[in-house]
Amino acid sequence: MRTVLVVDDDVDIREAVQFVLEDAGYEVVCAGNGREALSALQDGLRPSLIVLDLMMPVMSGWEFREHVLRDPSLRAIPVVVVTGDPTAMHRADDLAAAAILCKPFDVSALIEVVGRFANAGGRSDGAGAVAAR
Repeated sequence: MRTVLVVDDDVDIREAVQFVLEDAGYEVVCAGNGREALSALQDGLRPSLIVLDLMMPVMSGWEFREHVLRDPSLRAIPVVVVTGDPTAMHRADDLAAAAILCKPFDVSALIEVVGRFANAGGRSDGAGAVAAR
């Protein structure tokens, strides 16, 4: 089963994304901040995709992404950024994100983007990153 790691400090958004993705057939693991997510990855979790919020306490999505990109065993995991920060749309290369969804995002766009990158097993180096609304 394809596993998606959802990292968001907003419980309502995290649970909604979890529900939608589980309904679409994914196994979902959730973390409330970057530090929790990084710990899960360091403990051996290898999701097909990470859905990542940027603005979080403890460890932001930006900080989390820096750690992941420095780790050769983690950097190839595709990341879909979900953010309320419209300037992040122009900084996909900095994040090496496969895609960026601006909050509030359309559920069908989330499922489409997750399906495209979770099933691809490809790189997450920012090449060909897409922005969706």
